[in-house]
Amino acid sequence: MLDFTSALYLGLRHPSAALKPWPALSSGRPAALAQAADANTVAVDLARLAGCEAGLLLPSTLHLFFDLFATLPARSTYFVDAGSYPVARWGVERARARGAELRSFRHYDADALAQMLARESGMGFRPVAVVDGYCPGCGVPAPVKDLLAAVRRYDGLLVIDDTQAFGILGERRHVAAPHLHAADYGSGGGGILRHSGASGPDILLAASLAKGFGAPVALLAGPASRMARFSRSSLTRVHCSPPSVAVVRAAERSLEVNARRGDALRRRLARLVKRFRERVADTCAIAHGGIFPMLTLGCEAARGENAVTLHRQLAQSGIRCVLHGGREPRLSFLFTAAHDESAVDSAANALNLCLSGGRRRRSGGLS
Repeated sequence: MLDFTSALYLGLRHPSAALKPWPALSSGRPAALAQAADANTVAVDLARLAGCEAGLLLPSTLHLFFDLFATLPARSTYFVDAGSYPVARWGVERARARGAELRSFRHYDADALAQMLARESGMGFRPVAVVDGYCPGCGVPAPVKDLLAAVRRYDGLLVIDDTQAFGILGERRHVAAPHLHAADYGSGGGGILRHSGASGPDILLAASLAKGFGAPVALLAGPASRMARFSRSSLTRVHCSPPSVAVVRAAERSLEVNARRGDALRRRLARLVKRFRERVADTCAIAHGGIFPMLTLGCEAARGENAVTLHRQLAQSGIRCVLHGGREPRLSFLFTAAHDESAVDSAANALNLCLSGGRRRRSGGLS
């Protein structure tokens, strides 16, 4: 069965034989006492790739967000983008239990955020805006510069969950429309800050490397002073195990592979996604523009109960894709650089056949 459910976008799997050896998975000590060998070096290298001054590795974004908002001032107001991924929201909810205020603003609407900030100014709470760096649901990167400008007027902080974009987006060679096209992944794979050209001491970037870089570890990056403050205050660094040596080795290798052939992998990935889009264009629209490697089908035949039926038909044809969306199910295909043209063509052909058959049945052409 051909699988289009993996978010290992660059196809990096890090088998043990490809990693530097290690004497033990863990020292048995919390990160506050000791980290895996080279963990600090890897964190700094990842942070610099992202366009930040310093970084720390944590076992997951759940650990990261559990701690992050608890280390910020208790009298903060969190302005959370309505489309934000749930894990960051869980961290905000913990901060709310400690006395912080919580607001929600329209997805990627910097003007709406600015208006809310203006209404809340003068109340003694420091604003913290929380947003995803890239939204696969609507197919556009966050308007980071606009959001940052709104936050800066009130001495606030912008926190970005860059899990989707890290390893995929990078420095753009030219100014482009918000949607991604073949040349717009950019170079380097550093994520949304590199892609947008935004920087500053009022940005904190969080990212799981488990997607683009294939390493199940989280990065927190930002100014060195904030990283030092987080390190001193983090409870998970005291009470939880640090990232294992094997995971640190995988993150280290991801940097090496990215430096050697990351741009070639991203170009290959862009070609595969574009190929799929072209081959299904006549039967099913994609829900958003561009070539990010997670494509959600937008046609009526791939929504709601139709999506459930189509998902089953594709599975019977040997194609695995993702059924998601709760009340109105949707279908998404996730592409990686490990796919090849024949796999993409097989998926497109199966989708076209299922959709064409469904149209014939609805029109009475088949019994």
